[in-house]
Parts: sequence; structure tokens; C-alpha cells
Amino acid sequence: MPKKKVLFIINPKSGIGKHKLLESYINKALDKNRFEYDISYTKFAGQGTVLSKEAVDKAYDIVVASGGDGSVNEVARGLIGSKTLLGIIPVGSGNGLAHHLQIPVNLIQAIELINKTKTINIDTACINDKLFVSIAGIGFDALVAKKFTKVKRRGFLSYFKIIAKEYPKYKPQKYEINIDGKQFTRTALFISFANSDQFGYNTLIAPKAKIDDGMIDVCIVKKAPVIELPFLAHLLYWKQIDKSKFIETIKGKEIKIKQEKKSTVNIFFYQTPIINIPVVISENIICHHFYTIS
Repeated sequence: MPKKKVLFIINPKSGIGKHKLLESYINKALDKNRFEYDISYTKFAGQGTVLSKEAVDKAYDIVVASGGDGSVNEVARGLIGSKTLLGIIPVGSGNGLAHHLQIPVNLIQAIELINKTKTINIDTACINDKLFVSIAGIGFDALVAKKFTKVKRRGFLSYFKIIAKEYPKYKPQKYEINIDGKQFTRTALFISFANSDQFGYNTLIAPKAKIDDGMIDVCIVKKAPVIELPFLAHLLYWKQIDKSKFIETIKGKEIKIKQEKKSTVNIFFYQTPIINIPVVISENIICHHFYTIS
């Protein structure tokens, strides 16, 4: 049988430097009896989509997003409607989608999953016509994600420092929310649209979210007193945040948001946004449309 063609798209700015080891690990662990491969590095934001579209045109069988959730989103956008499989090697900071799909952060083990080529179909979602595959959000989490992209040193500590600095002064916003035709008004610290269960670092904002159920978990989070934050962090890590009185979760397919003030929309969840198992991007994609109206 002819060898399958694999393209590894590596984001050199992702995570904490693990990508520097990746080329040698690919050469070491990928089954060369079954696969031939090429490697491309992204040089600017959005290039992952360009490269993945080119890979489809060149008849690659698998395109592997090597980075964080932002990189996965970029690569996935170029594969929609094709028969090319999506794989993931988690070298980002939080790697939320990889954790959700139980893809190991160990590079060798992640590459070995590609050798097995186990596939699943996953839902995708759109926010303002911008596709994502894991989590998007508005409000405080989007602010934090935006600031996180500008820090030189990635990792959980940098993320935590941003939260600690911004949380006390952030004012919750009032949102008008329409979920599948039902209207809600809520004042929230942030709202997450969860296709998978977590931001990253195994912090589960939507423990019951499923990536193949055709639904999005809309997580509406109120601002909690600072004294409550350690308890909330405990619930996040123990997959029980949905039990908190500060969290309301509503499942839906079509969500419209109107807010009093224009805010940043977190389309690329950078710590968080699949699989090191090559994943099939279904040709019958379910696309959930979210609209933010300022």
C-alpha cells in the first residue's frame, strides 16, 4: 500500500519551548513504513489555515496541528469539508482540547497515536463566522486570553498573574442572551461557549460538554468574592464547577449575545480551542453560529 502523506504544522511561538524538540521526535517515533511527512512552521497569525488549505490541495492524508488550542483552530479552519484528517500534538501552554481528548502531552506518545490513526468525528462551532473547535468566550476570560498572547513567557504562572492583576478591577457586564429562541438577561464576569470541557491545565469549565453531541455548553459565570476563589479553583480541578452557585450552564445550538459594551471576543482560546489522534473533520459539519452585537 502507498504511504500516507502527513504534514506537521508547527507554531514556534506556542507553549514553553517543547516545539524545539519536535522535529527529532517526529523522525524518531513516526512509523516511516506507513507514513511520509513534511514539516512547516507558521510565521504569522492565521498562516496555519493557509498551510492546511494548501495541504488539502496537495492531497495530504493527515495534517497535524502542533501547538496550542489557537493553532488547532487555525489548522482546522483549512480542513473543513475535506477528507484530510486533523491530528494534534499539544505543545501549547494549556492544551485544553488535547486534555479533553486524552491526547498525551508527552511528545513521543502523542506521535505514536498518529501511528495508530484512530479517528473520531467532532463538532465545530462558529463565532461571528469564525470557526473554533474547543472553547470561545466573551468577557473576563477573553480579556485574560488577549493579554496572555502578549507575554513573553508562557505557562500557567503567567496566566495566573494576569488573572490576579485584572480580576479585582474587572466589572461584570450585562448581556442579553438568546439560546435556541429562549431569551435570558444576565450580568456575568464572562460567558464561555464550550464545545469541549476545559480551558486547559485540566481546569474544567463545562464538565458535561461533549465534542460530538451537536450542542454547545453556554457557561455563564458570575463574579465571585475573592474569598470564594480558592474553593472555585478546587471545583474547576475536580470537575465539579457546574455545582457552584456562581455558574449557570445552558446547552444550545444557536446563541445570540447582545451586550451593553463592546468587549473582546476570545475566538482563539490560547491556553486554553482534537486530538493527537488524527481526528476526522466531518463533511457534514455541525456549525453553531454565535453573534455578538455591540
